[in-house]
Amino acid sequence: MEMKHPVVRRFAWSLGGLALFACLFYAGVTLQRHESTLAIRPSMEGVSVPDGFSVWHQLDANGIRFKSITPHADTLLIKFDSSAQSAAAKEVLDRSLPHGYIIAQQDDDSQASLWLTRLRDTSSRFG
Repeated sequence: MEMKHPVVRRFAWSLGGLALFACLFYAGVTLQRHESTLAIRPSMEGVSVPDGFSVWHQLDANGIRFKSITPHADTLLIKFDSSAQSAAAKEVLDRSLPHGYIIAQQDDDSQASLWLTRLRDTSSRFG
């Protein structure tokens, strides 16, 4: 009976270690995904947001993959899997779109920006 307990204890520790390793591995893979967004805005009054289809055509013609193109409040948002794809798209769109547009690359740290927004909002309530 006493021989059984060390084996069970080792098995429990091994199982716990394996579960911890799996959680750390999953967290590492999740943190390596750095989604990036490119925002296109008109720089002056009277200029409309570029058509999403024409932007799609320019990016596709240059072999740049993207996740989505979404119009949002006088801005065209283009989501990419990485910052490198976003930077390449910015170069292509700087050349192909006419003047009058601001093209800004934004790295999405959604969790960090969410916490910063919450902290900023709560600090104004205390004063």
